[in-house]
Amino acid sequence: MAPVSVLPPVPLTTGCPTLDQPVKLAKVNRVLGRTGNTGNVTQVRVEFMDPEGGGGGTGRSIVRNVKGPVREGDILCLLEWEREARRLR
Repeated sequence: MAPVSVLPPVPLTTGCPTLDQPVKLAKVNRVLGRTGNTGNVTQVRVEFMDPEGGGGGTGRSIVRNVKGPVREGDILCLLEWEREARRLR
């Protein structure tokens, strides 16, 4: 029987720029409503989580638009956290 070759481990990052960017975690505090032409985007208020503080909030909250299913208590992984969404009318 021939010996089985062992492949080297696959790296976790693939060189994709979106995977190498820093991210921030934010918890959904409140679902504000639906927006978009067909109502496929949900506007939510999120509070940033402190990574060192065991998941407690930092107190800073912003409004974001989320595509897909979302509910209160969900954790979002934000690639861009400086910009705030415009309010619903």
